[in-house]
Amino acid sequence: MKVVLFCGGMGMRLREFSESIPKPLVPVGQRPILWNLMKYYAHYGHTDFILCLGYRAEAIKEYFINYDERLTNDFVLQKGGADIELLGSDIDDWSITFVDTGLSSNIGMRLRAVREHLAGEEIFLANYADGLSDLALDRYVDDFRQSGKIASMVSVALPQTFHTVEATAGGRVTKMEDVTASKVRVNGGFFALRSEIFDYLHEGEELVVEPFQRLIEKGELVAHAHDGFWLAMDTFKDKGRFEELLQAGNAPWRVWDRTKEDDE
Repeated sequence: MKVVLFCGGMGMRLREFSESIPKPLVPVGQRPILWNLMKYYAHYGHTDFILCLGYRAEAIKEYFINYDERLTNDFVLQKGGADIELLGSDIDDWSITFVDTGLSSNIGMRLRAVREHLAGEEIFLANYADGLSDLALDRYVDDFRQSGKIASMVSVALPQTFHTVEATAGGRVTKMEDVTASKVRVNGGFFALRSEIFDYLHEGEELVVEPFQRLIEKGELVAHAHDGFWLAMDTFKDKGRFEELLQAGNAPWRVWDRTKEDDE
């Protein structure tokens, strides 16, 4: 099953990095967040990727062109480095299609731009390329298949701690509660889509706005509630959280590190 990853945004809330590299290349440990997300999909057998590029597209291309398996795999070095035998590999079975989808295109425009690369795909997956999760992807896809709907999205509870406020027109507060205690859920960015999505996606439209509204009206959009780990890298604080989890040996998104018993 092909995986479309939207990698073209400028990441303005991560200016510490985005002025020099695109947000998908911001590192989480030794590898970029994009690599972590692709590794996640590959763990579930989805290794055919389509990268929708935009801002600093050349940096993402260069990263994979110059990819060095030795940084994250064991190897045997002989003859002073002239002979290196890899004992493992990350991406040798990955197929990656790089498509320039425009500097200022929205997500819907980027998806339309790669339609030809999805020819023959009844179902495909898509993601924003800046969020990681421990979502059981195989179960998610199975549920989507059984639903028979055109589109599915993962809904998650807000991970941030802040309070929602309700007030009268005069400003008197009538209700205040921790958002984590509310029923508010947000789009987690993990999509499963049937090819019919293109019948609902018109030129210039944002994927989750007009097309999804049409799907809602037709009863063709379902939400898969995920209450496990989910975190998007929107700010420098989010990057710090990823690094904290990784350093503590508690990185839930690294599903490829699990044993079979862990998944049961």
